[in-house]
Amino acid sequence: MNTRCCAVALLLALSGSACAADTVVLLLPNPVGIWLITFGIAFLIAEAALPNYGVIGLGGIVMFVIGAVILSNTEVPVPLMIGLAVVSALLLIYLVIHALKTRPRHTVSGDAGLLGSVTAVTSLQAGNAYGGWIHLQGEQWQVLSATPLQPGQRVRVVGRKGLLLQVAAADAAPGGE
Repeated sequence: MNTRCCAVALLLALSGSACAADTVVLLLPNPVGIWLITFGIAFLIAEAALPNYGVIGLGGIVMFVIGAVILSNTEVPVPLMIGLAVVSALLLIYLVIHALKTRPRHTVSGDAGLLGSVTAVTSLQAGNAYGGWIHLQGEQWQVLSATPLQPGQRVRVVGRKGLLLQVAAADAAPGGE
Protein backbone atom coordinates (compact mmCIF):
# COMPACT_ATOMS: atom_id res chain seq x y z
CA MET A 1 0.00 0.00 0.00
CA ASN A 2 1.26 3.45 -0.84
CA THR A 3 2.44 5.38 2.24
CA ARG A 4 1.31 8.69 0.74
CA CYS A 5 -2.21 7.33 0.44
CA CYS A 6 -2.12 6.23 4.09
CA ALA A 7 -0.80 9.62 5.19
CA VAL A 8 -3.55 11.48 3.31
CA ALA A 9 -6.23 9.20 4.75
CA LEU A 10 -4.83 9.72 8.23
CA LEU A 11 -4.78 13.50 7.83
CA LEU A 12 -8.33 13.57 6.49
CA ALA A 13 -9.59 11.45 9.37
CA LEU A 14 -7.83 13.55 11.98
CA SER A 15 -8.76 16.92 10.48
CA GLY A 16 -12.36 15.81 10.02
CA SER A 17 -12.58 14.73 13.66
CA ALA A 18 -11.06 18.00 14.87
CA CYS A 19 -13.25 20.20 12.67
CA ALA A 20 -16.41 18.32 13.63
CA ALA A 21 -16.15 19.71 17.15
CA ASP A 22 -18.29 22.87 16.98
CA THR A 23 -16.82 24.22 20.19
CA VAL A 24 -13.33 24.80 18.84
CA VAL A 25 -12.32 28.39 19.46
CA LEU A 26 -11.50 29.92 16.09
CA LEU A 27 -11.29 33.63 16.95
CA LEU A 28 -8.44 33.70 19.46
CA PRO A 29 -6.70 30.35 19.26
CA ASN A 30 -4.00 29.44 21.70
CA PRO A 31 -0.68 29.25 19.81
CA VAL A 32 0.51 26.32 21.96
CA GLY A 33 -2.50 24.27 20.90
CA ILE A 34 -1.95 25.13 17.23
CA TRP A 35 1.71 24.15 17.47
CA LEU A 36 0.88 20.88 19.21
CA ILE A 37 -1.67 19.98 16.54
CA THR A 38 0.76 20.97 13.78
CA PHE A 39 3.58 18.90 15.25
CA GLY A 40 1.17 16.02 15.92
CA ILE A 41 0.14 15.98 12.26
CA ALA A 42 3.80 16.23 11.19
CA PHE A 43 4.69 13.29 13.44
CA LEU A 44 1.84 11.23 12.00
CA ILE A 45 3.02 11.98 8.46
CA ALA A 46 6.57 11.03 9.48
CA GLU A 47 5.20 7.78 10.92
CA ALA A 48 3.66 6.94 7.56
CA ALA A 49 6.91 7.68 5.73
CA LEU A 50 9.57 6.29 8.09
CA PRO A 51 10.14 2.70 9.24
CA ASN A 52 9.94 3.27 13.00
CA TYR A 53 6.94 1.03 13.80
CA GLY A 54 4.74 3.37 15.80
CA VAL A 55 7.10 5.32 18.04
CA ILE A 56 6.72 8.69 16.33
CA GLY A 57 3.04 8.09 15.54
CA LEU A 58 2.18 7.53 19.19
CA GLY A 59 3.80 10.84 20.08
CA GLY A 60 1.89 12.47 17.22
CA ILE A 61 -1.43 11.16 18.54
CA VAL A 62 -0.67 12.42 22.05
CA MET A 63 0.35 15.88 20.78
CA PHE A 64 -2.67 16.10 18.48
CA VAL A 65 -5.14 15.25 21.26
CA ILE A 66 -3.51 17.59 23.79
CA GLY A 67 -3.48 20.40 21.20
CA ALA A 68 -7.18 19.77 20.48
CA VAL A 69 -7.97 19.94 24.20
CA ILE A 70 -6.05 23.22 24.57
CA LEU A 71 -7.88 24.78 21.59
CA SER A 72 -11.32 23.71 22.75
CA ASN A 73 -13.63 25.22 25.32
CA THR A 74 -14.07 23.61 28.70
CA GLU A 75 -17.54 22.49 27.60
CA VAL A 76 -16.12 19.99 25.11
CA PRO A 77 -17.34 16.51 26.00
CA VAL A 78 -14.64 14.16 27.16
CA PRO A 79 -15.99 11.31 25.00
CA LEU A 80 -15.25 13.43 21.90
CA MET A 81 -11.59 13.73 22.86
CA ILE A 82 -11.40 10.04 23.78
CA GLY A 83 -13.03 9.14 20.46
CA LEU A 84 -10.51 11.28 18.61
CA ALA A 85 -7.64 9.53 20.37
CA VAL A 86 -9.12 6.07 19.70
CA VAL A 87 -9.66 6.79 15.99
CA SER A 88 -6.10 8.09 15.69
CA ALA A 89 -4.71 5.08 17.54
CA LEU A 90 -6.64 2.66 15.31
CA LEU A 91 -5.32 4.37 12.20
CA LEU A 92 -1.79 4.19 13.62
CA ILE A 93 -2.19 0.47 14.38
CA TYR A 94 -3.44 -0.07 10.81
CA LEU A 95 -0.36 1.70 9.42
CA VAL A 96 2.03 -0.23 11.66
CA ILE A 97 0.48 -3.57 10.67
CA HIS A 98 0.88 -2.75 6.99
CA ALA A 99 4.44 -1.56 7.57
CA LEU A 100 5.30 -4.83 9.33
CA LYS A 101 3.83 -6.84 6.44
CA THR A 102 6.26 -5.14 4.06
CA ARG A 103 9.30 -6.12 6.10
CA PRO A 104 11.77 -8.21 4.13
CA ARG A 105 11.46 -11.97 4.30
CA HIS A 106 14.35 -14.42 4.17
CA THR A 107 16.85 -13.92 1.39
CA VAL A 108 16.00 -15.80 -1.78
CA SER A 109 18.89 -14.79 -4.01
CA GLY A 110 22.66 -14.44 -3.89
CA ASP A 111 24.98 -16.31 -1.56
CA ALA A 112 22.60 -16.02 1.37
CA GLY A 113 19.87 -17.69 -0.67
CA LEU A 114 22.18 -20.51 -1.76
CA LEU A 115 23.72 -21.38 1.61
CA GLY A 116 21.66 -23.96 3.43
CA SER A 117 19.68 -25.00 0.33
CA VAL A 118 19.06 -28.72 -0.07
CA THR A 119 18.87 -30.42 -3.48
CA ALA A 120 19.77 -33.68 -5.20
CA VAL A 121 22.98 -34.44 -7.08
CA THR A 122 22.09 -34.69 -10.79
CA SER A 123 25.35 -36.16 -12.07
CA LEU A 124 28.95 -36.86 -11.09
CA GLN A 125 32.14 -35.70 -12.77
CA ALA A 126 33.91 -38.36 -14.77
CA GLY A 127 36.48 -40.11 -12.59
CA ASN A 128 35.76 -37.93 -9.52
CA ALA A 129 33.31 -39.18 -6.88
CA TYR A 130 33.82 -35.99 -4.83
CA GLY A 131 32.64 -33.59 -7.55
CA GLY A 132 29.40 -33.37 -9.43
CA TRP A 133 26.53 -31.23 -10.63
CA ILE A 134 23.28 -30.07 -9.02
CA HIS A 135 20.29 -28.08 -10.22
CA LEU A 136 19.53 -25.23 -7.80
CA GLN A 137 17.46 -22.04 -8.21
CA GLY A 138 17.01 -22.69 -11.91
CA GLU A 139 20.73 -23.11 -12.64
CA GLN A 140 23.25 -25.92 -12.95
CA TRP A 141 26.02 -25.68 -10.35
CA GLN A 142 29.27 -27.57 -10.06
CA VAL A 143 29.73 -28.98 -6.56
CA LEU A 144 32.56 -30.38 -4.47
CA SER A 145 32.19 -32.49 -1.35
CA ALA A 146 34.55 -33.86 1.29
CA THR A 147 32.75 -37.21 1.07
CA PRO A 148 31.95 -39.26 -2.05
CA LEU A 149 28.73 -38.29 -3.82
CA GLN A 150 26.13 -40.45 -5.54
CA PRO A 151 23.61 -39.43 -8.22
CA GLY A 152 20.26 -38.61 -6.59
CA GLN A 153 21.84 -38.05 -3.16
CA ARG A 154 20.39 -35.08 -1.23
CA VAL A 155 23.06 -32.52 -0.39
CA ARG A 156 23.11 -29.21 1.49
CA VAL A 157 25.09 -26.21 0.24
CA VAL A 158 27.60 -25.16 2.93
CA GLY A 159 29.82 -22.73 1.03
CA ARG A 160 30.65 -21.10 -2.25
CA LYS A 161 33.91 -20.30 -4.01
CA GLY A 162 33.20 -18.52 -7.27
CA LEU A 163 31.08 -20.84 -9.40
CA LEU A 164 31.89 -23.91 -7.29
CA LEU A 165 29.55 -24.84 -4.45
CA GLN A 166 30.77 -26.78 -1.44
CA VAL A 167 28.22 -29.35 -0.29
CA ALA A 168 27.70 -31.91 2.45
CA ALA A 169 25.22 -34.74 2.77
CA ALA A 170 21.77 -33.35 3.66
CA ASP A 171 21.56 -35.57 6.75
CA ALA A 172 24.83 -34.03 8.02
CA ALA A 173 24.79 -31.07 10.40
CA PRO A 174 23.79 -27.83 8.62
CA GLY A 175 26.85 -26.00 10.01
CA GLY A 176 29.18 -27.80 7.64
CA GLU A 177 31.30 -30.90 7.37
